[in-house]
Amino acid sequence: MLTGLKWEKIMTELELKNRFWVMKKLPDGNDFESALEIKEENKLIIPEGCFATKNKYLSMDAGTRMYMTEREDSYQPPIPIGEKLMGTVLGEIIESNHPEYKKGDVLRSYGQWSDYSVVDPTEMYPSKVNINETDLVDYVGIYGANGWTAYVGVINTGKVKAGDTFVVSAAAGCTGLMAGQIAKISGCKVIGIAGSDEKCNLICNDYGFDGAINYKTENISNKLKELCPEGVNVYFDNVAGSTLDAVLENMANFGVIAVCGLLENYASKERLPGPYNYDLILMKRLRFEGFFSPDFYHREAEINPILKKWDNDGLLKLPIEVTDGLENLISAYSKLFIGGNVGKVVVKV
Repeated sequence: MLTGLKWEKIMTELELKNRFWVMKKLPDGNDFESALEIKEENKLIIPEGCFATKNKYLSMDAGTRMYMTEREDSYQPPIPIGEKLMGTVLGEIIESNHPEYKKGDVLRSYGQWSDYSVVDPTEMYPSKVNINETDLVDYVGIYGANGWTAYVGVINTGKVKAGDTFVVSAAAGCTGLMAGQIAKISGCKVIGIAGSDEKCNLICNDYGFDGAINYKTENISNKLKELCPEGVNVYFDNVAGSTLDAVLENMANFGVIAVCGLLENYASKERLPGPYNYDLILMKRLRFEGFFSPDFYHREAEINPILKKWDNDGLLKLPIEVTDGLENLISAYSKLFIGGNVGKVVVKV
C-alpha cells in the first residue's frame, strides 16, 4: 500500500510485465488457494520519493495473515480486497525517484508480493545489503526482522539470565528456532513446543534445546510440569490460545511472557477472549509484554553484528526453505499455518 503519496507528482512509468498477488476474497481459515490470485500488469508507476525493485526473494511471515482480515484494530491495517499483497522483499533497484536509493542497490524493504515492487521508504526501514558479505537470502532470515525479533524478545523483553528456564512455542519456525538458540547462548534451560515428533527431535538434536513437547500428541501443561518442575521463568509466545493457557499454569513467580505472535488467532474475524488462566498473571506476579518488529528496525546496526558473531561461532543456525517461482507462493505461505516448515520460508522470484 503506497499511502500518503502525492500522485500528481508522478515521475516515472516503466513498461514491463509484472505479476502480483491479490486477495479476491478474505480467506476462510487457511484456505488461501481459493482466496488469493495472481494477476498481471504491463507498467509500473513510480511516484516521487519512491523506487522500484526487481524482487529476488519474498519473505513469508505468519503475521501478514492479519492483513487478510477486516480487523482495523490490528498492529497493521488490512489490505483491501483487490490491492497488491505486501510483505518484506529483497530486491535490486531498477529505477529510483529518491535521492538516497540508487539504481543497482540491493536492499531489503517493504514491497509487494510480485516480480517488481514499488517501494515507499516511509512504509518501512529500507536496508541496503552487502551482496558479498553473506548469502543474500540470510538478510530475510538471521539478519532480518526474524533475527531481530528473536534477539529483542529474548534479551530485551524477556530479560533472560543464566539459569532461567525458557520456553518457546512454534519452536521449529524461524523466530522460535532462533529465540531458543539465543536463550541457550544466554545460559538458559530451553524447552520448545512444536507440532511433530520429528520437529521435537530436530530442535533437541540439531539446535541444542534441552527438551521438547509435541503439542499435537502430548498434554502441554503436564509435560511442562515434568520438564520444568521449578516453573518457567520466560515464555516466548508465538501462538497464544490454549498453548498460552497451558504455559500460564506452569510459570514461576515473577516470570515473563514475551508476546511475539498470535498464530492460533490470526484467522479470526474478530477479537478473541483472553487467556482462560488470566488470573495467574496476578497470582504469580507475571510481566506480560508484547513487542513488534517495526519498533526496532532502527537497531539493525547494533543487533546484526551480535547475530553474525554467533552465526560465525556456530552457535546460531537457521535452515531456509526456498520455494522457486512467484506462481508457487501459496504453497510456501500455507506451510506457516499447517506446520509444514522448519526454519525460514521464502519464495525465490
